[in-house]
Amino acid sequence: MGGGDGPFQVPGRTMSSEVRDETFLLARARQGDLPAFEEIVGRYQRRVYGVALRIVRSHAVADDVAQEAFLKAWRALDRFELGRPFGPWVCRIAANLAVNHVRSPVAREDPLPEGHGETKAVGEDPLGAVLDTEAQQLLHEALEELPPDQRAVFVLRAVEEMSYSEIAEALDLSPGTVMSRLFRAREKLAKSLAPYLGSAARQRSGGRS
Repeated sequence: MGGGDGPFQVPGRTMSSEVRDETFLLARARQGDLPAFEEIVGRYQRRVYGVALRIVRSHAVADDVAQEAFLKAWRALDRFELGRPFGPWVCRIAANLAVNHVRSPVAREDPLPEGHGETKAVGEDPLGAVLDTEAQQLLHEALEELPPDQRAVFVLRAVEEMSYSEIAEALDLSPGTVMSRLFRAREKLAKSLAPYLGSAARQRSGGRS
C-alpha cells in the first residue's frame, strides 16, 4: 500500500481532511483497533439512533437497533470500501434492522413522550416545514399513523436524503416499490398535517385568507 501520497489514498478521488481522518480510523479498525472504531461510533451514534427511533418509535428498541447496527458494521468492515462515507452505510444497516423489527410479530410500538430529543432533520422536502420545534410532536403523531414500511422509506428519503437506489438496496425493495411507498407516505402525511400547514401558510402571509 505504499506510495508518496500515503497508505490511505483512494485512486482518482480527492478526500477532505475529515474523510481522510475517518478513512484512517476505519483502516485501523479493520486491523482490530477497537478504540479507533469507538471513535467512529461516537461520531455517528446519534444519527444512527435517530434513524432507528423514527422507524421503531421506541427508545429502548432504537437503542438496541443502533448497537446492533454498529456491531454488524464492525463485523463487515472488511467489505466496506475505504474512502466512502461511513454514515450512509451504517444508517442503511440500522434502517434494515429497524424495518425487520417492526415486521416482527412481537414488535410493539410504544408512543414517544414529548421532548425526547430527536435531532431536527434538514432537507428540501416540502414537508420539512413542519420539522421545527413547534411542530415536532405533530409530526411524530403523523409518523405514528404510517405503516412501518412507508415510514421507513419516508425517513430514509426525507431525513437521511438517500437516493431511491440506496433505499431499495437498504430495504431489499425494487426502486418502483420505494417510489410507490414514498408517494403514499407523503400523501398521508400531507393529509395529517394539512391543518398545521394551512395555519403556517396563513401566518406567513400575514393572516390573509
